[in-house]
Amino acid sequence: MHFTLRQLKIFEAVARHLSFSRAAEELHLTQPAVSMQVRSLEEAAGLPLTEQVGKRVFLTEAGAELARHARVVAQQLREAEEALAAMKGLRGGKLNIGVVSTAKYFAPRLLTAFRAEHPDVELRLGVNNREAIVQQLGDNEIDLAIMGRPPQELETVAEPFAENPLVFVAAPDHPLAQARRLAPPQLADESFLLREPGSGTRAAMERFLAEHGVVPERTVEMTSNETIKQAVMAGMGISFISERTIGLELATGHIVRLNVAGTPVRRHWYVVHRAEKRLLPMAQAFRGFLLKESARFMERAEPARAAAARPGKKPPARRSRKR
Repeated sequence: MHFTLRQLKIFEAVARHLSFSRAAEELHLTQPAVSMQVRSLEEAAGLPLTEQVGKRVFLTEAGAELARHARVVAQQLREAEEALAAMKGLRGGKLNIGVVSTAKYFAPRLLTAFRAEHPDVELRLGVNNREAIVQQLGDNEIDLAIMGRPPQELETVAEPFAENPLVFVAAPDHPLAQARRLAPPQLADESFLLREPGSGTRAAMERFLAEHGVVPERTVEMTSNETIKQAVMAGMGISFISERTIGLELATGHIVRLNVAGTPVRRHWYVVHRAEKRLLPMAQAFRGFLLKESARFMERAEPARAAAARPGKKPPARRSRKR
């Protein structure tokens, strides 16, 4: 079979977007040109690689397999380009970052500060749930991930760079809102608004409640922090959430922290990469920026919270092993 690098690059974009038009837009090509290259690739492979149902594009089994290899080739070419660029002393480079949805409240601020120091960097930021971010790490689709609970499914290096305090919250008129001190068992009869299974925040809450013998009787599962915040403000129940996601709501009085003994539960944000991945210069620079400078930028944006926070010792970097 005779595949060209150009064909593989085009097909990788089609497979990633599941769209010929979006792939054409990314590559600055016409849609007919993209379609022609994919047809040529199918002829060389002797198998259909895509199929169209209505207006949607799907990968065939052969297409999914070829896409996996095309991603590896694209990544290797990119590493070669950036390594040579670094040897020439060039400042530019690509940086693919994946962040869990809870981190979207502060990640753009950090990336803006990093870009001020590295104006030529080409950034790609993806926001997803934890499961998707772990999958992207496994598929080598991202250089670094920002998450609150490093994966155990992969061998990774996870380094803490900022504190992540988790708190119980409620609407201002909730019966528990004015309580000076709540024992965790006093929450047992409340309706809990939860993130989806696999969420790091949900896992931390379940662990905290279990340690205090609390089994929630009523729960409502939601797939985003924004939905949870709106539901809390509407009085649907209480929730357990990262304090970094509710700065505006706390400042305006739309949400209040519940004074529950043992909270805030202090966790950390980690910058994570595959253990065997060789980080290129720009990824190394961003990793170093997070480890050295992130606290300064995060505290500048949250002076009240930073002043109230108790200093905590960062845990050591973690190297996880595949189970």
